[in-house]
Amino acid sequence: MSQNPKAKSLAELEDIIAKAIKKVGGSKENDLCKYIPMDSGGYIHHFTLRKMKSKDPSELLGLIKDHIIKADRPRIVAPKQRAPRGSRKRRDQITFTKGQLERLLNLARLSGDKEMISILSPKKSLAAAKRELIQAVRHGIVKQEYWDNYIESVNAHEMVAQATAMEYSGAPASE
Repeated sequence: MSQNPKAKSLAELEDIIAKAIKKVGGSKENDLCKYIPMDSGGYIHHFTLRKMKSKDPSELLGLIKDHIIKADRPRIVAPKQRAPRGSRKRRDQITFTKGQLERLLNLARLSGDKEMISILSPKKSLAAAKRELIQAVRHGIVKQEYWDNYIESVNAHEMVAQATAMEYSGAPASE
């Protein structure tokens, strides 16, 4: 009774894998990955190793023999170079500290630039601005900032309502 060639090669592959694991001092199949280089750089991924085991066992057998079994001292392959964490963040956007934003907002108020004031102002809902203003009046606190926040919230609320009305009427929004 002879085995079919595929079963024989699979048994040979399993035997070679076991020898290779023993040679590198590993405990499982995935421990071999670090010793098998890839063409694209770095070492073979464990999913690729598992896929090659069933799809292309002869190539995997050759790789294991070349890089682990025949080597006097199998060498660990350096991992593939990857982009450092956070490198995909946009670098062209300026970030300001809270103090810097306050100074910019004061400059915008002094120059009377309403667009910049609305962009730089902390966004509060109309209800929150109204509540803050009423609380200040009740406590006898007079601050121009509370009134300005209320006015900006009312204006923003009106602009949103106006834009929504224009959108539903089909007319282009005007500034």
